[in-house]
Amino acid sequence: MEKKKNVTIPEELFIDLVKYFLADIRCDEDRIRSRLQEKLEAMVKREVYTRYKTAATSEEREKARQEYLEKVGIPENFRW
Repeated sequence: MEKKKNVTIPEELFIDLVKYFLADIRCDEDRIRSRLQEKLEAMVKREVYTRYKTAATSEEREKARQEYLEKVGIPENFRW
């Protein structure tokens, strides 16, 4: 069984989510959506970076490294 992970979000985003779902205050939906999207993108980048650092073979490591560089926006002509 895989260990469940916790996700840390800024307190401001947590309060916005509480207001939205528990207090039924439906404002700042766009801000909530964009902050959650940013968090999701950061999690994906971290997952790819972890895969790069823990890859079993050099081919897997290089593939994950290239994917990570793509995700963080490093241009191909700037990569080594």
